[in-house]
Amino acid sequence: MHVAVVIPAFNIAPFLQTAILSVIGQTHNDWSMVVVDDGSTDDTALIAAVCPDARIRLIRQDNAGVSAARNRGIAAFLNEAPAAPVAFLFLDGDDWLAPAALARLTASLQAAPWAAAACARYARVNLIDASSPRLATLPPGGCLLDRLVTGNLFANGGHLLIRREAIEAAGRFRTDLSYGEDWEYWTRVALLGEFVTDRSRQPVLFVRERPDGSYRSNASNAAAYRPALDAIFGNPAITDRLGASHMGCLRRAADAEVEWSVGREWIRHGNRRLGQRWLGRSFWRDPNPRRLALIGLSFLRFGPFRPYATPG
Repeated sequence: MHVAVVIPAFNIAPFLQTAILSVIGQTHNDWSMVVVDDGSTDDTALIAAVCPDARIRLIRQDNAGVSAARNRGIAAFLNEAPAAPVAFLFLDGDDWLAPAALARLTASLQAAPWAAAACARYARVNLIDASSPRLATLPPGGCLLDRLVTGNLFANGGHLLIRREAIEAAGRFRTDLSYGEDWEYWTRVALLGEFVTDRSRQPVLFVRERPDGSYRSNASNAAAYRPALDAIFGNPAITDRLGASHMGCLRRAADAEVEWSVGREWIRHGNRRLGQRWLGRSFWRDPNPRRLALIGLSFLRFGPFRPYATPG
């Protein structure tokens, strides 16, 4: 199975080589890569250009955002001969893959011809101690549309392998969304088929927690989620599939999930009082025993509420 790896890259010179080398080092060798330099002002393009591997191409464009960069990479592959590629993986340029990532994901997708995508575990790594990654829970499989509508189940596209047919049918990433654009895209993939899960405990992806990253800068801002939520709930294909009456219940659950995420992030950033107000709003909107139990951990800043590690 030939895998197309798309890396959108904007001012990530300190990290890009690690991402590229992690693909070069894959045990699954049937891949090609496009690095889309999205108007970087540092050495990002230079680092991609000097990689001595014929499977890697660099495309440069004016800064247009991560969605436009991913779309440029998709177009570069789909304009090739019909035989390649078979599946796509979207790797952020500041993350990296485990050596067997592509082998495991392709094996899962090949074993499930009905599935639109394969997924596996990831781990988060902070900039202070990269030797102690924090393993995330196993992502779910099966028909995920209901669950994806209410919240993003994936860190990013680096632990998802999406079948080419699903990419072609789903269309392109929305360039009008600056946050949650991948979440909205996964819902369109979920309309097309199931997700199959590699159940190994070992992660396929390592995600850097950067102080200047998009997630850190947006996750505590409730308004940042709104455009993606509106796009998801405004998709008529999703409403037709799930039903208009059910969508009302799902929107309530989605709003509660956003409020929970905002509260968690405020606590992780050090503002426990504000964070717990958001947690309370979430529980009031959509009460459940799990959230009630987790609120107790918020007082200790433990588990999902642990503080971010910051350099220096």
